[in-house]
Amino acid sequence: MATEARLGTSFMKYGTVTSLLVVLVAYWYRPPLQGSELDGRLDAVLSSLLRAESKVGVNDVARPKVAIGFGGCVDLIVDGVDLLNKIGLPPTDQPLHHDYIKNAEQLAQSFAYFFAPGAASERFVMNETLFSLLVEASRELPGNRWAVGGNAPVMASRMAAEGCDVLLGGSFSTDFNDMFSQHIMVAGNTLDEPDIHLIMEYPSGATWGPYTSRRANRYIVHSDDHNPYLDSMGHFEEKLQDFQPDLLVVGGLQMMDNFPFKHGEREALLGHLSHLMSSASAETSVHFEMASFVDEGLLSDLLELVLPHADSLGMNEQELPNLLSLFRGANVTVLSDPNPRVATVLDQMRELYRLVNEEHRELGLGRALTRLHVHTLAFQAMIVTRGSQWKNTMSAVAKAALTANRHVCGSPDIDPSKARLIMDESFSVSARTGSHRIPLEESRPVSCWDEDDYQICVAPVLVCTEVYQTAGGGDNISAAGLVLQI
Repeated sequence: MATEARLGTSFMKYGTVTSLLVVLVAYWYRPPLQGSELDGRLDAVLSSLLRAESKVGVNDVARPKVAIGFGGCVDLIVDGVDLLNKIGLPPTDQPLHHDYIKNAEQLAQSFAYFFAPGAASERFVMNETLFSLLVEASRELPGNRWAVGGNAPVMASRMAAEGCDVLLGGSFSTDFNDMFSQHIMVAGNTLDEPDIHLIMEYPSGATWGPYTSRRANRYIVHSDDHNPYLDSMGHFEEKLQDFQPDLLVVGGLQMMDNFPFKHGEREALLGHLSHLMSSASAETSVHFEMASFVDEGLLSDLLELVLPHADSLGMNEQELPNLLSLFRGANVTVLSDPNPRVATVLDQMRELYRLVNEEHRELGLGRALTRLHVHTLAFQAMIVTRGSQWKNTMSAVAKAALTANRHVCGSPDIDPSKARLIMDESFSVSARTGSHRIPLEESRPVSCWDEDDYQICVAPVLVCTEVYQTAGGGDNISAAGLVLQI
């Protein structure tokens, strides 16, 4: 708003279009902050975000109860470019999108397609021989790491660490069950051989042949046997009623994407899940965590059977336009801008919120959407219906922003010397002509305002510059944001 005032004054003073352009150029191309001035700004934003986060605590006496499904796996984390070099796969000259991976050529094309823009992606590998080759090569790479993986286990671990008691629907080996917090109760089968997900990480500026990544991210491949079948759902459902959670979280359904089910299998599984979600009591909030989907048939099933029973949705900057495109009746959006402007994301969120709730009112089924959380590299944004069960939105979006840095840097303590702000110094609340701008104030970096029947909150992320791991970032961020709102 201050910027607009200055521009308005300049226009009145000089009175010509040329003069106005001079002022605009001076504003947009002013020299960046340097040295101690920049360090001081980061310190101020960090201190303010920490204050906003600490305004609300989790009750240690009556810990919130969260039920989270489904699935689980072992993550094998490696440098993606090193792995491709290890197996002798040369860079392709034809980046292409593939719904699933059948051979090494398709792997190279798909990796290049998402690597250059730095967009997260996950694909099912139908060729078990190729997947085994990738896993064995990864085992031999220096610096490889193993971790408990999967949307549900990652969210469960974060929520337990943040003060919740968790019922986790997933199947694991005995060794991995022993690694969970004492505040996590597992409902699922015990496996001899858990599913493995290969996490091919890469930093910003990484190169593979002619391609250079625009941002740090990961390309994930898997060849699951258990997760697509939601094989822990029966055990989870049995314990759910007695557990009586404050929040039910559903995720991990991307494991069903392009999986070769027998006729009717997927629909039956999602029908069972739909019944489980619709059976949740009115006192239990329901959150659905989106993921990377490209199978339009599966997405259509999710729109019909899963989304109507969730009153909260979480997603990233790729998944938001993908879901919105489907609601508009268009094709799936495979690749979107990995660094969108705040105004663009907010407009997409408003439209998705409106479309979901219009369908809810027309059909009279399920739950109204009362919470929408979108996490991007540069910022966190939430829409929360006023008067709904969700509380502490300002503190929640601040916590989500801080968790993004903590997870990616691999440290609970945030070091401003290993962070940077890439969110604009001011942002427009909409791409519509005449929309007002909100400055990023170091002392109050979380901006909240009311529109229609909801509140919007936006917080900047202190983007980690020394990346430890990007995989699991969205799950940690979404989980941390939810903790303060239940």
